[in-house]
Amino acid sequence: MKEIKIILLDFDGTLGDTASVIINTMQATIRELGLAARTDKQCAEMIGLRLVEIPSELYPGLEIDPEVFASTYRRLFNIYNTEGAVKLYPGVYETLRSLKQQGLTLTIASSRSHASLDQYVTELGLSSIISYVLGADDVQEGKPQPEAVFKTLEKFGFNADQALMVGDSIFDIQMGINAGTRTCGVSYGNGTRESLASADWIIDDFREILKLIDFCN
Repeated sequence: MKEIKIILLDFDGTLGDTASVIINTMQATIRELGLAARTDKQCAEMIGLRLVEIPSELYPGLEIDPEVFASTYRRLFNIYNTEGAVKLYPGVYETLRSLKQQGLTLTIASSRSHASLDQYVTELGLSSIISYVLGADDVQEGKPQPEAVFKTLEKFGFNADQALMVGDSIFDIQMGINAGTRTCGVSYGNGTRESLASADWIIDDFREILKLIDFCN
């Protein structure tokens, strides 16, 4: 088993606690578009998908223009995404800094737009830690397709068996599996241990990644 040299990280529900902002925005989008009500739990289960993919999953069989849904969501998100609304989960900053000091390459692969990822990386003080960011608009095929992983590995010259994909949703884990990386699910985000069961490892606290890397390397 090769050493892990690069870690690809989901953002929402893995690094940043964005659930309340996302759910509030999704509920506001549903109301504005006059769609049938959905529970907060149903909305949370959509986190990890690209915006244009949500209508068909949230309303199967109903024809909803995905671009209208996505544009409405983006506009409303700017209202709900107030300063300080999103914070890093406990231990994330310190753990990322330690991993960086150990020489690992740290990147983000998210279904969020690139612009919003850049904003969060800057606001949360991660600019000197995160080496590469890929958002939904940087790939043709979103999660669980492996395009984002392949683009990241190609940029840094690593192989899939040198990579670890970390995320809180089944879409993150499936993307890593489809790319041939090792995978780690985090149980504190928007997923559950049951939904993350196909991951190589599941952790309850982001700081546990340090022990995982020690074990693998």
